[in-house]
Amino acid sequence: MARARKPSRRRDRRIHRSRLAAACAAVLALSATALAGTPAAAAGKPRGHDVSSHQKNVDWEAGRAEGARFVYVKATESHTYRNPYYAQQYDGSRAAGLVRGAYHFALPDRSSGRAQAAFFVRNGGGWRPDGWTLPPALDIEYNPYSRKHKCYGLPKAAMASWIRAFSDEVRRLTGRRPVIYTTAHWWNTCTGSSRAFAGDHALWVARYDASSPGTLPSGWRSWTFWQYDNAGSLPGDQNLFNGSPAQLKRFARGR
Repeated sequence: MARARKPSRRRDRRIHRSRLAAACAAVLALSATALAGTPAAAAGKPRGHDVSSHQKNVDWEAGRAEGARFVYVKATESHTYRNPYYAQQYDGSRAAGLVRGAYHFALPDRSSGRAQAAFFVRNGGGWRPDGWTLPPALDIEYNPYSRKHKCYGLPKAAMASWIRAFSDEVRRLTGRRPVIYTTAHWWNTCTGSSRAFAGDHALWVARYDASSPGTLPSGWRSWTFWQYDNAGSLPGDQNLFNGSPAQLKRFARGR
């Protein structure tokens, strides 16, 4: 058997450079994959997320290190459900240095807007002008419990009235109008393209797999939050704030 020849130093350097280049290419490929789900509009905008009981006990320090600057936490649904992880999520995110707020998942066929707003505020949906608390948010979207009654069986005018009753009660109890989370399709379908809320309600629009929020629900000319994906590097859904970090703090304070 012939003895293997020892490689020269020049050949060693070529092998080293080749391996280094391959390693760099692998890192770049992984980075591209990690960023692929983030829209171009994310540049310079505060990143955030929203969570519910599905995420359970969240590692907030890890999320902060990953780039999270704000979060919305589900507090309630209808007039009976309370998120059992709410305290860990709401208090834990604040302790980690995130601006945070609470949201309510609406089921307009279960009880009145006023009743659900009161339940929400009693169970975490409050607000104070400390710069760390986002205004309460109303999550209003297609009925996840019935394909037949996607608009909860309410006529368009009745749906708009339900949202107004919820908003009026939240404002009475907290001093802030709620942020409205929705999609353009749901809003235009189920409220009859109502333009009655755009003037005094911040918009949290949901639109996935897109480079921009697209056409907004009727009445709104700009968005405040954009939920651009339901999964990503942060726990839960992925969001952007349409402004600077300083503007995020001012929005939280109500200015």
